Amino acid sequence: MSANLFVSLFVVILSVLIHYEFLYTSSKIIPTLKLGHRIRVLVAVFVTLFAHIIEIILYGIVFYIMSSSPSWGHLEGNFDGSLLDSIYFSFTNFSTLGFGDIAPLGDIRLLVGLEGIVGFILITWSATYLFFEMQNNWNSKD
Repeated sequence: MSANLFVSLFVVILSVLIHYEFLYTSSKIIPTLKLGHRIRVLVAVFVTLFAHIIEIILYGIVFYIMSSSPSWGHLEGNFDGSLLDSIYFSFTNFSTLGFGDIAPLGDIRLLVGLEGIVGFILITWSATYLFFEMQNNWNSKD
């Protein structure tokens, strides 16, 4: 259990740090771009999407590794054990769509639950960031 907790917390911390760095760096770079205000907003949207995709792939890789070892638990249902299925599961979980055709069993459930909470928080953080970027750039005269 302690290894599961350590891995889960490590992945959560890493995904939050990735998100922070993407948003912080883009908030410093976007205002310096010699682009129109609407394009700067689009850049912010794409940077945010890219950050989420990287975070989802991170969780998917960890799910793939964990589900390959019986001691961590496994994913069952319409799951063939592939990395692609692990990433698909991560997309549905991170976005809080919930379990559909793949469900977790065993210790892997801790990370699954944490990913749902973290995904919700990071998506909310992104929405707030994009709101402020739109406020700063939408009505600019450049």
